[in-house]
This record gives sequence, structure tokens and C-alpha cells, in this order.
Amino acid sequence: MPTTKTLREGSAPKRAAILSAARDLFLADGFDRSSVDAIAARAEVSKRTVYDYFGDKHTLLRAVVDSVGHTLVTTVRRTLDETLTDRTEAAGLEDALVAFSMRIATDMLGSAEYTTLQRLVRSESGNLPQQDYNPMADTPDEAIAERFAAFADAGLLDAPDPRLAADQFLALTFGVALDRLGSANAAQDPRVRPLVVEGVRTFLRAYRVDGGGTA
Repeated sequence: MPTTKTLREGSAPKRAAILSAARDLFLADGFDRSSVDAIAARAEVSKRTVYDYFGDKHTLLRAVVDSVGHTLVTTVRRTLDETLTDRTEAAGLEDALVAFSMRIATDMLGSAEYTTLQRLVRSESGNLPQQDYNPMADTPDEAIAERFAAFADAGLLDAPDPRLAADQFLALTFGVALDRLGSANAAQDPRVRPLVVEGVRTFLRAYRVDGGGTA
């Protein structure tokens, strides 16, 4: 089994087919029961191609998880671009933050991709590089921090430490929902929205430049 040779990037369609096949089999049968032969057959490539592209099954598992994580990060960034724009004004800041949060709580946390990520990380943690492996790392938090820094520059937020502001925003919205309900998936639980709205308002009472709290 080639684990030390240089891996080939190869063709994008073949790579995507292997990742899709591996993802389906890992979810259906589990990592240990999913053979490279079965993955190759489902992807309609040779077993050698799987090894050439990914080296071994553990590397393939990580690639699957990383791919799903990347998709979710892309969703966060797209949602930021569509809801928290450079045209956001002070009067509409609360509505914009609620819109962003609710889009994340439905489009992302209610998505098949997020469910897949949770299942794979939970069920296959022993086969991933480390127990606290996080395929999304701090990327969503950093993306939110970048947007808050822009809002601070525009005079909308008083946020000398934008990353801390982002962490506190996430804790007040999704963190409270997770702690209270065990989930922040607004697509499945209507109780998420009121918690998110109140979290946004609490955040703005602390960070809005004009100091004007919301009702």
C-alpha cells in the first residue's frame, strides 16, 4: 500500500468521484468495513488510482472530511457576502446579523453536508489524525471576525478585538441554542430563532457604537 510516495493530483472528475464514493460507503458501512476495492468500483476507477490519488484509506477519510468542511466554510463565506455587506448601515445592523445567523442555522446547520460532517467526525474519530481534529478549524470564526473588523472601521461596531467579538457573537447565538436545545438547527426546531434574535440583541448592546440597545 503506497503511503510515502508522492501523491498525484490527477483529474478533478476522478478525484471527485473517489471522494463521493468513499463518503457514501463510509456513511453506509463505516470506515473499517469499506474496502478500497469497493470504493474504486463505485467510483469507476482502478484501485491503483485510489492509491495514487490518496495514498491510503486513512488519508482518503481525512480528504472526505476536509472536503465536506470546505463546502461548509464556503457556505459561511457566501452567506456573509450576501447578508453582512459593505452596504449595511447602523439602522439595519440588527436585521442583517439576524438574517446571517438564521441563514447559517438553516442553510448550513440544516444541510446534508453538516449532518455528514457530524456523523463522520463522531463515528470515525479514532481513524482521523487526532481526537480533536476539526476540519473547519477556526475559518468560520475568522471570516466573521474579518467582517466585524470592517464594521468597526465603518463605525458600526466598537470592536477593538474583532476575533473576540466574533467568538462572543457565536457564543451568544449558536452557543446558547446548542446549550439550551442541544442543536442550533433552525430548520428542525422553531425555538432556535428566538434565542438567536436575543443573542444578536445582547451582542449589539455590548458592541454597537451608538450604545443604543435594542428592545
